[in-house]
Amino acid sequence: MFNLKDYKKIYMIGIGGVSMSGLAHILKSWSFIVSGSDREESIATKELIECGIHVNIGQVYENITKDIDLVVYTAAVKSDNPELVHAKELNIKTMERGVFLGELTKLFSNTIGIAGTHGKTTTTSMVSLCFLEAKIDASIQVGSYLKNINGNYRVGKSDTFIIEACEYCDSFLNFKQKSAIVTNIDNDHLDYFKNLDNIKKSFNKYVSMLPINGVLVINGEDENSKELENNTNAKVLKFGLKNIFDYNAQNIVYDTDGYPTYDLYNKDKFIDKIKLNVLGSHNILNSLACISLCLFYKIDIDTIKKGLLKFTGASRRFEYKGLFNGAKVYDDYGHHPTEVEEVSKSIKNKKFNKSFVIFEPHTYSRVYNHAKSFAESLVNFDNIIITDIYAAREKNTYNVSPNDIIKYLKDLGKDSIYISDYNDIIKYLKENVSDNDLILTLGAGYITKLSDLLVK
Repeated sequence: MFNLKDYKKIYMIGIGGVSMSGLAHILKSWSFIVSGSDREESIATKELIECGIHVNIGQVYENITKDIDLVVYTAAVKSDNPELVHAKELNIKTMERGVFLGELTKLFSNTIGIAGTHGKTTTTSMVSLCFLEAKIDASIQVGSYLKNINGNYRVGKSDTFIIEACEYCDSFLNFKQKSAIVTNIDNDHLDYFKNLDNIKKSFNKYVSMLPINGVLVINGEDENSKELENNTNAKVLKFGLKNIFDYNAQNIVYDTDGYPTYDLYNKDKFIDKIKLNVLGSHNILNSLACISLCLFYKIDIDTIKKGLLKFTGASRRFEYKGLFNGAKVYDDYGHHPTEVEEVSKSIKNKKFNKSFVIFEPHTYSRVYNHAKSFAESLVNFDNIIITDIYAAREKNTYNVSPNDIIKYLKDLGKDSIYISDYNDIIKYLKENVSDNDLILTLGAGYITKLSDLLVK
């Protein structure tokens, strides 16, 4: 049986990743000797080094030494990775990140997982801030930088651990949780799951692991989540926009910045008026998920309202970056057609002249499976620039290109252009953007760097 205390010196392959970097900080705070590697330097690796964690840039055979007790690696690390190969040659115990995080969840009596294809990071952030507002000293692991906790992790002293539970490679099936939220289930990560049925099976197995004294919060609006309540022993709470659901939103209005206010109901019973400092109807649903969970944990509604108001967005979730040529620049992580469409719908409630989106498609498999859907989700932006596909862990065995999306946009009667070089994109924007326009850099890869270049 695995016992974390048996391993003093831990090496992490892919330590600069969002989840891995947070785990590294948590382990260091628990007095483990932590080191690791990543393929390239990043803000995360710099912060790790500043905290006294040794980071190798580049992954080579010689980085692994006999004195290492445990090697943790991300799902993106292949079996021929030289560090992983050497660790196995030296008979050092190795563990995939999701499995390792699962072991950490066993150290807490009240682990709360926030799962779902979309909205995990935002909902995890909302829940975290409400728990902290309620003076519950929780440990937190969130999939993005959250300025309220000055990072993507927090080490608390209570038995509560709030984590973003990712479904990719069935990672969340390793977790031991008391309670969970499932925001939605969608057709994603098809490089691993192959089809929607397999994704649904994974989520059903996930909720089946919850204990009878916990709670499962599910999206009543989501067709793919309907089976979940039949596959869990936990108490089930549903949220949505109809009064048939346990917690629902009525009388929704938006201010000039696009921020919603709504009346919160417990079925037909009015509870309170809720205001959010983030855009979009999807965030109303995320807030309802958060509220449902918090009320189960006996957090009072005034405290929940204060926590929600403190949330102004996680990093890369329609994050305001600054001005370029008089236009406001935003950056968003959306990399699935559903997420792109939600951003497109959200900005309709804002006041601006013309919108310019620079979209970086994420992985060849997604473009292969969703090129038409990407076009349909982008069509309502006024001006569309498509840049290079972010490969991540993949090779282009699918023979796809950005032009596949451009072709579908043309079929929809929408002009778009392909520009690869960031300097050329900046030049194009300088010539075409004017005061009170809106610029959005969109995608989960390198495109965030463009938003920084625009506002520097």
